[in-house]
Amino acid sequence: MKLRWVLTTVAALAASVLAAAPAQAAPSAGKPIVPCTFTPTPENPSPRPVRRPLPFALTIGTQKVTMKTNYGPVVIELNRAGAAPCAVHNMISLVVQRFYDRSQCWRLTNNARLGVLQCGDLIKAEVGGPGYKFDDEVTGQETYPRGTVAMGNQGPGTNGSQFFIVHSFANIAPKYSVFGKVVRGMDVLDRIVANGIVDTDPAVPGDGLPAEPVKIERITLGGF
Repeated sequence: MKLRWVLTTVAALAASVLAAAPAQAAPSAGKPIVPCTFTPTPENPSPRPVRRPLPFALTIGTQKVTMKTNYGPVVIELNRAGAAPCAVHNMISLVVQRFYDRSQCWRLTNNARLGVLQCGDLIKAEVGGPGYKFDDEVTGQETYPRGTVAMGNQGPGTNGSQFFIVHSFANIAPKYSVFGKVVRGMDVLDRIVANGIVDTDPAVPGDGLPAEPVKIERITLGGF
């Protein structure tokens, strides 16, 4: 690991701590830092150069990030003190490395079961992750109301770069790590939904590509 990368990552973490909200109860018996394991997936390499996050996460405070899309900005508040500090740490690392810049949100759902916008894959839905995976962080009590931001996955312990934002509701099992919420910009999600969906499977209406492409121009640390 290059010294420059270590210093950059530590500096980003330090800066985000200084900007964090007042301390809240940590999810792991009051420990300010918890270990995280990011396992390489050589069978699914990243399409862009990216380094794994450092193997620990802070569990105090919050950090805002702004997702700048072609529809407008969406501000997400990441919660380190919740159940998924490693997911927060992972997103901050990917944001600092500009992994999400110039990418696309490949899946939009709007039906009786699920109403989410799925982003974070660089190639297509479920393809184009960061070249590593990490464990789920769930309590079994998770709910997914409007504005929830959670990790997407392809099964237990397969978290990477994919995430989803709930634009209405998600009637799903508590198997997806909740790590933030939208604090500004839900009107952006509403406009995306209003433009419609190109169904991937005729048997599952309301699930497929956004009718008008949703492009992430950049995600940056901080709100606006």
